[in-house]
Amino acid sequence: MRVHGFDTEGGYRIVFPDPARFVEPAGVFLVAEAEGRAVGCGGIRMLDASRAEVKHLYLRDEVRGRGWGRLLLAELEERARRLGASESVLDTNATLEAAGSLYRSSGYDEVEPYNDNPNANLWFAKAL
Repeated sequence: MRVHGFDTEGGYRIVFPDPARFVEPAGVFLVAEAEGRAVGCGGIRMLDASRAEVKHLYLRDEVRGRGWGRLLLAELEERARRLGASESVLDTNATLEAAGSLYRSSGYDEVEPYNDNPNANLWFAKAL
């Protein structure tokens, strides 16, 4: 079985977060649409009063490399600011090279792990 590019037999652990963590004021979840069709999504959840975590940023293949990820990430950061966050954090896996490039070029710096996500091996943070 493959999930978002990961071979689940190779150790990827599917995790289903509590949807309530992505509803204001705890967070928000956005769906990007093109011509009435969902082409991407992403969410933020507040970890504490000043720190928001970006989660589940995903784009369909046909819109990748066209700036949609940067737009979606920027909107998630703006929503985090509105919820009171002064810092955005996220985790990813080094095999997702395009994601790492997006985060770095959007001002995120690598940081020490802030969680125990078994699927992550890179952690990032950015001052908002």
